[in-house]
Amino acid sequence: MKILMLTWEYPPRIVGGIARVVHDLSHRLVKDGHEVTVVTYKDANIPNLADYEDDKGVQVYRIENYMITPNNFTDWIMQLNFNLIAKATEIINEKGKFDVIHAHDWLVTYAAKTLKQSYKIPLVATIHATEAGRNSGIHDEVQRYINDTEWLLTYEATDVIVNSNYMKNELQRLFGLPYDKISVIPNGVNLNLYSGVERDYNFRRMYAMDNEKIILYLGRLVYEKGIQNLISAMPKILDKYNDAKLIVAGKGGMIDELRNQVNYMGIQNKVYFTGYLDSESVKKMYKCADVAVFPSTYEPFGIVALESMLSGTPTVVSDVGGLNEIIDHGVDGMKSYAGNPNSIADSVLALLYDQNLCNNISKNAKAKVKNNYNWNKIAQDTHYVYERSICQTEAEKQLKQLEQERQNKATKANNSEKEISKLLTFKKKHAYA
Repeated sequence: MKILMLTWEYPPRIVGGIARVVHDLSHRLVKDGHEVTVVTYKDANIPNLADYEDDKGVQVYRIENYMITPNNFTDWIMQLNFNLIAKATEIINEKGKFDVIHAHDWLVTYAAKTLKQSYKIPLVATIHATEAGRNSGIHDEVQRYINDTEWLLTYEATDVIVNSNYMKNELQRLFGLPYDKISVIPNGVNLNLYSGVERDYNFRRMYAMDNEKIILYLGRLVYEKGIQNLISAMPKILDKYNDAKLIVAGKGGMIDELRNQVNYMGIQNKVYFTGYLDSESVKKMYKCADVAVFPSTYEPFGIVALESMLSGTPTVVSDVGGLNEIIDHGVDGMKSYAGNPNSIADSVLALLYDQNLCNNISKNAKAKVKNNYNWNKIAQDTHYVYERSICQTEAEKQLKQLEQERQNKATKANNSEKEISKLLTFKKKHAYA
């Protein structure tokens, strides 16, 4: 099968979880014998990025969003879509038509819609998150535009993939999608992610003393990730377990606000902001951490939780969205009430004080990830959706052809009746004469 992936991020450009999903899914599909082409954005801030790359069998084409300086982000996205269309059209003209288009999130909607309609290619869309979910509703015109574009993508797609039952319910509620149009396929994690990675004590000492237990948050510093609530939980944690330190790894728009929060609470010596970490440092950090916490207030899935579980780090998540579906409380992780610092503190302290609980959770979490979230099964399920989408598109095409033939026959029959009527009228006139 020839598959076209449209995405605005692909490694080494990583904005959120989409890049890792597209990367890992594409490589697994290639191993299964399919031909995968990714068309994505070329980030000028990342040095030495090639316009074309054969990434272990995945054909990656990167396009610059150049020529015109856009007025705002939505204009920038529209411009990106024009450039995605141009590159995909060039590839199709050179290498032939694709069997299916897989579009990832609203950012590539217009390119996906145009290519689908121009070349009559089945379209499958993955909605990784919604604007309404990220912002707890729609509050301004920009958010409304994004929300409407998400609806358009789900409308144009033959099949829609989401990564959790929570997201399936959300799309059905927001966009009125039929349940049988939405497939739940969870995200996965590379099971060899930590091969050869052990706890590096010299690396660990860059962030905490040997006697300190590391509480790790890793992700974007934005409101819906709930990091502000984890920081608010630190006084209670430190009151019960003083030899603890919070490591905040990542970047985002809330960084100044979070620093001010830490300063106001007077816990500067117990909270360390690392900024952005590269992939190797992230792996080391997971191995060095004693507890990982992901306190999101909105989370469609939560790949970071899988990465943490696979690393063997006891993991605490909030009871929302996909995170709530991944972990069973007290069995393979701990849960806290979303937005509740007191609840976060209780779950973290339970792990800091109970090594047997940590050991059991780590063992069960690793087994769960390997059984339920491996890319072999995920790629097979995705391929099934592709096949279903192709069959449905072909069936619709045949129905249209049959309908057209029926209409043509009806038109011919109607024309014949008119001709007969004319002849009879002519005959009557001449017979009278």
